[in-house]
Amino acid sequence: MNNNLEGQVRIPSGCAIAAVISKEGKRMTAEGIINSMKPMHDRSNGLGGGFAGYGIYPEYKDLYAFHFFFDCRATRKDCEAFLKEGFEVVHGEIIPTRKIPAITDEPIIWRYFVRPLKSVLADLQLDEKEFVARTVMKINTQMKGAYIFSSGKNMGTFKAVGFPEDVGIFYRLDEYEGYSWTAHGRYPTNTPGWWGGAHPFTLLDYSIVHNGEISSYDANRRFIEMFGYKCTLQTDTEVITYILDYLVRVQKLTLEEAANVIAAPFWSTIEKKTDEYEKKKLQFLRTVFPSLLVTGPFSIVLGVDGGLMALNDRLKLRSMVVGEKDDKVYIASEEAAIRAMEPEAENIWAPAGGEAVIVRVKDGAY
Repeated sequence: MNNNLEGQVRIPSGCAIAAVISKEGKRMTAEGIINSMKPMHDRSNGLGGGFAGYGIYPEYKDLYAFHFFFDCRATRKDCEAFLKEGFEVVHGEIIPTRKIPAITDEPIIWRYFVRPLKSVLADLQLDEKEFVARTVMKINTQMKGAYIFSSGKNMGTFKAVGFPEDVGIFYRLDEYEGYSWTAHGRYPTNTPGWWGGAHPFTLLDYSIVHNGEISSYDANRRFIEMFGYKCTLQTDTEVITYILDYLVRVQKLTLEEAANVIAAPFWSTIEKKTDEYEKKKLQFLRTVFPSLLVTGPFSIVLGVDGGLMALNDRLKLRSMVVGEKDDKVYIASEEAAIRAMEPEAENIWAPAGGEAVIVRVKDGAY
């Protein structure tokens, strides 16, 4: 038997995810979250990496931060003119980057801090979040060569084709501070590797990083597109972001309830519940939202304004561990990634399949 390759070949379960949040709302640089991706390097193949930071734009915290990819200057000018029809554009600038050999063929990358015009909201009879969501969908489907890849308040997503640790250097994330960070290293299996297809995927303040594959994607997509969402970024993960926006923002479900839709307990498990109220609620959620059950192997981290939610598929076909230290909670595909962020992390544990881990920042902390 030839053991020469022992320890040299690793077959990863595809993709790496990591997250950190301060429950006290203390802002931290992205250095730790970038370091977390280094021991999981082999889970990626260089076709996508990205980060989402919350609390990173305190000077513009009441404005929507639109992060754009443009294919050329003319597209940017056209898109800017379109934005001014519905928004007050308070500030616009190129997103600062650092040229490195590992990241190539970058598009034009800009950000705009905007406020919806009250007159437009009144004419359309829409609240501002719905108007922003519709604007994102319209630009991403109708303006060729322009993609909004981040659209929340006081948060931003930064992604590219490359390994995540290189993406962090490219976007100069060491110069940002936030109370929460998520990260992703991509290993695409049946979808292309391109800038828009890297994780996280966002809409408003919701961001998703995902390890796995969604076998229910087509059913999920057909359902969610009935409500105005458009899946345009050529990857199955995008639909999870829209599902959670629909369930939490539109349908007003709690994060716990939304988790019980996308990773719904088996009917046999529900029937064994002794708490009659809980049983009826789970039956209701499964009955009303059957097309939003996400099947296939997955572990995800959802970033939201003021919190995080980590969730495995109900069979736990992808790894995910959680750790703590002082006021911080750490989440990652591997314990090694947590140790890279905090060597003294405590209470390391693996959530069960379908068990949502929800961490919220103390009210008013940020």
